[in-house]
Amino acid sequence: MKLKPILVFDFDGVIVDGLVEYWNSSREACLQLINKTQTVTDLLPIEIPYEFRALRPWVKNGWEMVLLAAEILRADSLLRTNPNDFANNYKESRDEALNRWGWNPKQLQNGLDNVRKQAILTNKEKWLTSHIAFSGVAERINQLANEETDFAVLTTKSKAFTSELLTYLNLYPQLLYGHESGQKPNLLLEIAKNRPIRGFIEDRRITLEIVINTPGLHSIPCYLATWGYLKPQDVHNLPSGINLLRPENLMSPLANWP
Repeated sequence: MKLKPILVFDFDGVIVDGLVEYWNSSREACLQLINKTQTVTDLLPIEIPYEFRALRPWVKNGWEMVLLAAEILRADSLLRTNPNDFANNYKESRDEALNRWGWNPKQLQNGLDNVRKQAILTNKEKWLTSHIAFSGVAERINQLANEETDFAVLTTKSKAFTSELLTYLNLYPQLLYGHESGQKPNLLLEIAKNRPIRGFIEDRRITLEIVINTPGLHSIPCYLATWGYLKPQDVHNLPSGINLLRPENLMSPLANWP
């Protein structure tokens, strides 16, 4: 039997806007790591700080958000004194901060995952509702079956957490891969062995650039979601193989996509 083509979606920044949950969980994980449990609102605000919101487009992995929360704690950190400089040299700034705190990515990711597990155990509904689906996206995904197309989700969030959220949104992908499964280009190669990939939708331009330059993935249509966490310059001078996907494109029949 011939398998249906499959449309592959990133999760955060494409299907859901989880900025409230990102900050809540990252803030709590950070405070636990530095053993600060008293007067926490004086240490890190409950409202999402400007620096955290502004740097979100540069974040690739969840653990980085915990590190950003820690840097917001330091009054003399580059993130506080000059967020633009931190962003313009993001990898170097991130790694310097990691060394300064004496942490490692696995430690931070485990801390973040544990906070999320506890949030689900204590108030699952609150945790779920802190993720807001982008307008119309879930409904459009569920319409793909009418076009004989399946869908998959690749995310740097934990597979277990993503599964909970997808079920909450009434979305049931044929394939779901979390950060435990490996890098997105490798996962796309695995999917492509068995399914024709109709496209890959992502809000991180650098991820799409890696995909189009990966042998074996050149023929996959790549789409940059304009409603996601984009850097200001991301939409300009896109390389061949990456198309802007605006909400109106998403809502149109697949045959009309750029």
